[in-house]
Amino acid sequence: MRSRKSIEACVAEGSGSAGLHLKRSLGVVGLTAFGVGSTVGAGIFSLTGVVAAHQAGPAVALAFVLASVTCFFAGLCYAEFAALVPIAGSAYSYAYVTFGELVAWMVGWSLVLEWLFSASVVAISWSGYVSALLRDAGHALPAPLTASPLAMDAHGQLSWTGAGFDAPAVAVVVVCTLVLLLGMRTSATVNTLIVIAKVAVLATVVAVGARYVQPENWQPFVPPNSGRFGEFGWSGLIRGAGILFFAYLGFDGVSTLAEEARDPQRVLPRSLFATLLICTVLYVGVSLVITGLTDYRKLAVADPLYAALAEVRGPLHLVQSLVSAVAVVGLISVVLTCLIGQIRIFFAMARDGLLPPGLCRLSSARQTPVVASLMTGAAAALIAGLVPLALVGELVSIGTLLAFAVVCAGVLVLRRIAPDAPRPFRTPWVPLIPTLGLLSCCTMMLSLPGDTWIRLLVWLVVGTAVYLAYGRSHSRLRAGSGPHDRAPHSG
Repeated sequence: MRSRKSIEACVAEGSGSAGLHLKRSLGVVGLTAFGVGSTVGAGIFSLTGVVAAHQAGPAVALAFVLASVTCFFAGLCYAEFAALVPIAGSAYSYAYVTFGELVAWMVGWSLVLEWLFSASVVAISWSGYVSALLRDAGHALPAPLTASPLAMDAHGQLSWTGAGFDAPAVAVVVVCTLVLLLGMRTSATVNTLIVIAKVAVLATVVAVGARYVQPENWQPFVPPNSGRFGEFGWSGLIRGAGILFFAYLGFDGVSTLAEEARDPQRVLPRSLFATLLICTVLYVGVSLVITGLTDYRKLAVADPLYAALAEVRGPLHLVQSLVSAVAVVGLISVVLTCLIGQIRIFFAMARDGLLPPGLCRLSSARQTPVVASLMTGAAAALIAGLVPLALVGELVSIGTLLAFAVVCAGVLVLRRIAPDAPRPFRTPWVPLIPTLGLLSCCTMMLSLPGDTWIRLLVWLVVGTAVYLAYGRSHSRLRAGSGPHDRAPHSG
C-alpha cells in the first residue's frame, strides 16, 4: 500500500487540475510581506527580553545570529521543496512526499505547535503592549483581565497567579479571525501596510536608540553560567537561540502560502531569502540597542522594547510612543499571518483526508476556508487567554525546529528517491547544507528544557491517537482514491 504522495500528484493539486485548490494571487512583495509579517513579532517585541533576562544576557544578539545561520541552512532546503512542490502545507506536504503519511501527520501535528501557539504567543505580547500603553495614559485595565491564570518561572515551574484570563489577547485573535473571513486579498493588503510601518519604526529604534546606548550594560556580553545548564554562559546562548528560533517561523509562513503564489518556482525562493535578510538585520540591531539601554535583567517583561526605551525617558519619549503604537498595530499582522499559516495546514491535511473534510471547505464568495478559520481562531483565543507566555514560546520553538529538521532531512531523502525530478531551485552543496541544517536544528532542540520535551512527547502521543482513530482510516491516499475524489464542494 502506498504511503508517499507523488510529486506529480502534488503539482496537480497546486495547479488546480486535481480539483480543490487555493487561488494564486501573491507575488514577491506580498509573499515577503507575509514572511516578515509573521516573523517580526513576539520574537523581537517580547521573547527578546525573556531570553536576555534568563538565558543569554546581552549576547541575545548572538543568539539571534546563531538562529539565523541555522535558519539559512534550513531555508535553502525549504526553497528547493517550495519550488518543487508548490502547494499548501509546507513541511507537512514535503514530509508526505519524502517520508510517507505517518511522518507527514506527525509533522503536521507539530506545525500546530508552530502556528496555532504562535498566534497565541503574539496575542499575549500584544496584550502586554496595549496594557502598558493604556496604563501610561491613565486608563489601566483591571489586572485580573490582563494576565494568564498561570505563570512559569525561569526553572520551568508553573504557579497560579490569581488572574482570570488575558482579555486583550483573546480580543485581538477574534478581530484577526474576522479579517481573515474577508478573504486573502483583503488580508494581504492589511498585512503589507502594517509590515511597512513596523519595519520603519524598528529601524528608527536602532538608529535613534544607538545614540543612548551605555556600553557598560554589555559587560559581560556573555554572562557567566549560573551553574545550571541553559542559564547564561555558552549553554544559555544555545538554549536562547533555540527559544528564539520561534522568531524565524516566517520561513515556514512563506512556504505555507506556496499554493497561493504566482510563478512559485521563481517567487518562493526570492521571498524566503528576502524575509531572512530583513528580519536578521532588524533582530540583531534591536537586541543590541535594548540591552545597551538598560540592564538585561530588567527585560523579563511582556514589552521589553518599551521598558528599555523608558529607561532613557525624555530623549526617547517619542520613539517609545512609536514603539508602543507599532507594537499594538504591528503585532496584529503577526497574529493574522500565524492564523493564516495554521488554516493552510489544516486545509492541506483535510484535503488529504487526514482531518474532517469541513476544514478544507471553501466559501463560494471569497474562496476562504471558513470552518478552518473559525476553529483556528477559537483555539488560539483560548490558549492566549489562559496559558503563560514562557510556556507557549518554548513549545512553539521546539515544534518549529522539528519541522525544519524534517525538511532538511527530506532534501537528502528526495535526492535519493527522486534524483531526476525537475528542481527549479536546487539546494547547493548537498549533502553538506542539509546535514548542517539538520544537526543545527537537533542541537537547538536538545538545548531546550526537559519539560518542553515532555510536553512535545505528550503532544505527539495525542497526535498519534488522533491519527489512528481518524486519519488512517480516512486517508485518501490509503483508500487509493485521487487526491480530491471525495473533496467537499465549495459552499
